[in-house]
Amino acid sequence: MAWNYLDTAEYLRRVAKQEMPPLIISAALTGGVHGKELNPNLPETPEEQAEQAYECLKAGASIVHIHARDPNKGYSSASTDSAQYHKANKLIRELCPDIIINNTTGGGLGLTTEERVKSLDANPEVASLNMGPLAWKAKMKKRSPPLSGRPDEVLLDSIWPPTFTWGETEIFSKKMMEKNIKPEMEVYHQGQFHLVYNLINKGLISEPYLIQFVMGAPSAVLPTPSNLLSMVNNAPQNSIISVIGVGAHQLPLTTIAIAMGLHVRVGLEDNIYYKKDVLCQNNAQLVERAARIAKELNREVATPAQTREMLRISREPRQY
Repeated sequence: MAWNYLDTAEYLRRVAKQEMPPLIISAALTGGVHGKELNPNLPETPEEQAEQAYECLKAGASIVHIHARDPNKGYSSASTDSAQYHKANKLIRELCPDIIINNTTGGGLGLTTEERVKSLDANPEVASLNMGPLAWKAKMKKRSPPLSGRPDEVLLDSIWPPTFTWGETEIFSKKMMEKNIKPEMEVYHQGQFHLVYNLINKGLISEPYLIQFVMGAPSAVLPTPSNLLSMVNNAPQNSIISVIGVGAHQLPLTTIAIAMGLHVRVGLEDNIYYKKDVLCQNNAQLVERAARIAKELNREVATPAQTREMLRISREPRQY
């Protein structure tokens, strides 16, 4: 359910009566940039992603976020083939009968609009919709030879997505409306709310608005508590807001979000470490921690059925 996170009286009432909405936990299994060269436990193949999606479901996740990887490149980078997304969705649905499947339209670095929109042809129930570009910079280990010796580092320094306009957000949103896919708007800083309100004003998205704050990504908003409050203050009413903290910022920001009555995304796409210098064993490990924190704060963890009701999407899981 959507509620006014900034309403003081409502917040006090919900805490006193322990009536925070059930926590939606989204698991971002992989990504379109890094892979097993940084954490060998990161799932790349459709089979690996399906297996970890199942473990995340058991741990408390109700949404799974998917980046298909290119088998022709040894799953080392993002795929632009809708068939690969469909395969991943199908395998996940076989193991997870009711989990909500969320396909990226961000893809990976260097992809065109035409390539990124192809994931929608796999017919996910939810899809990410980026609200603007980032100046992306990171040091990455070279993939080849994979996981052997000490690989050299390569510097990524680019604009992602490479082209991005107000009109492109409208193109993605219109296609999602045609396919009855719920847009998950990825907001990286306060200025991108201009594009969010543009979609609202043009009737291209429907309530409740599903918004994901991405905090700590290169050139995104700085991942601080005060900036989280500022982001919430700028969000439209009737929004269901989820929070991403990148890297070491995942744990503190998602903990604050849980206490505020917001929702969270965790997973190896955003953070490959469980704690300092300790790699995550799998995605479920991060989901389990978020669920445990929620329970300590007297907050229920949402089931897929509850999440479907909160997002106002079909009660019947989409089949593949």
